[in-house]
Amino acid sequence: MNKLKLFIRKALFGGLVVLLPIAIVGFLFRWMFLSITDLIQPITNKLIAEYGLPELGADVIVIALILALCFAVGTFVATGLGRWLHNHFDKYLARLAPGYKLVKEIVTQVFGDAKSSPFAKGEVVRVQLFGESCQTTVTGIVTDKHTDGTVTFFMPTGPNPTSGNIYHVPEKMVTYYPDASVEQMMKSIIACGAGSSEIFKN
Repeated sequence: MNKLKLFIRKALFGGLVVLLPIAIVGFLFRWMFLSITDLIQPITNKLIAEYGLPELGADVIVIALILALCFAVGTFVATGLGRWLHNHFDKYLARLAPGYKLVKEIVTQVFGDAKSSPFAKGEVVRVQLFGESCQTTVTGIVTDKHTDGTVTFFMPTGPNPTSGNIYHVPEKMVTYYPDASVEQMMKSIIACGAGSSEIFKN
């Protein structure tokens, strides 16, 4: 009887381990798709009215067109003329919409390249947050360095890495792990520290 209970429990948990991540990913994709389609609904409606397309087909076409536009704009602003026009457009828009500059800086910090985004650089660290005499350390990511020798780092909270705290500490309290990626660190935060040994093994 005990063996039967153990078998049933093991089978159920095994099924959950396989199916639950798939269900969560499917839910996230569905949520993202519905959010995007809500935003593009006016354009979708126009395509449906003009060409008699099914709603899903129109949504896919509009999303593909937006992605193509992003690619084209990204390619253009990489050129000399594109950079010049973009800089002038930025200055003009910053005067008209005061919140634009702040939003742009946030987006650049999160989605930018290694030069402009600390999340792309991947400077994963362990910090002696409570002083050099304390052996307790915290996991974080460097977001800025200062001329006075201090370092700003973000310490995510588990299991939600999008929230956390910002600290400014002397660099001597910071140990860098250049072989560790931000993705590895975030997985560890989500798992409440599981996988830390792999991140800090070097």
